[in-house]
Amino acid sequence: MKKWTKRSLAGILTGVALFSLAACGGDKKDEALATDEITIGVTGGPHQQIAEEAKKLAKKDNLHITIKTFDDYNTPNTALNDGDLDANNYQTIPFLETQKKDKGYKLSIAFKTVAFPMGIYSEGLKSVKELKKGDKIAVPNDPSNEYRALKLFEDAGVLKLKKGVEEKATKNDLAGNPLDLEIVELEASQIPAQLKEVKAAAINTNFAMGAGLTINDDSIYHEPTKNNPYPNVFVVRTSNKEDEIVKKLKKNLPICRYEAIY
Repeated sequence: MKKWTKRSLAGILTGVALFSLAACGGDKKDEALATDEITIGVTGGPHQQIAEEAKKLAKKDNLHITIKTFDDYNTPNTALNDGDLDANNYQTIPFLETQKKDKGYKLSIAFKTVAFPMGIYSEGLKSVKELKKGDKIAVPNDPSNEYRALKLFEDAGVLKLKKGVEEKATKNDLAGNPLDLEIVELEASQIPAQLKEVKAAAINTNFAMGAGLTINDDSIYHEPTKNNPYPNVFVVRTSNKEDEIVKKLKKNLPICRYEAIY
C-alpha cells in the first residue's frame, strides 16, 4: 500500500488526538460506558490505522483501546447494537441512517471524524470519457453506497439518475444510460479485487487504499476532497450518547470539523 503523505498523516493525528483525553467501555449494552477502556469496531485499511494511532496515544494516559477489525460494512453496526462493541468508526451518515431504518438499530452519532472521498478507478482507462458502449462498470451493492457510486458516475457525465431518487437508489433507478453500460453490483470490499473484470469501478477509499490505490494518484474521477458531503462518524449506542466520556469527546472535537484523507 502506498505511504500516506505528511499532510494526510497530520490530518489523521489531529482527528485521533482526542482519544488521548479519555476512553470508554462497557460489558452490557444498557450500562454506562467505562472511563478507562473502550472497544472500537473499524473496517480494515485507514480506519484501522487511525484506531491504531489512537491506541498508542491513549496508552500515555493509561487508557486501553481494543480494536476489532471487520471486512464488511454491516457487521460493525450489528456488533455495536448488540453490545459486542462500545463504538465504531467507519461509516457515513446516510449509511448509518439507512441501517437504523432497515434494522431498527438504536445507534447515534457522537461526532464526525474523517472524510474518505469515493473514487472511480480503472486498470485500462485514463478518463471516464474513454468508456465505450456496453462496457462493464462496478458499484457497491449496499444501500447508500450504491446511490453514492451512481451519483458519482452521474457527476462524471456517464449516467443519469431519476429525479427525486433517495439514498437507497439502485441501478434500476436510472433515467439515462446512453452507453448502455452493464452495471455490476458487488460487495464493496470485493470491488478492488474485481477491478480487472470491469472497465471502471466506484470504490470506497478505505477499500481502495487497502488495495494500494489513492485518490490523487490512481482515480480517474472522484468526489471533492474538500468539503466532502460524506464525512465518517464515530457512533455509539443511543443509551450511551449522553455519557460523560461522549460529552468529553464532543467537546474536544468540534462536530462540524473533519479532515479529508486521500
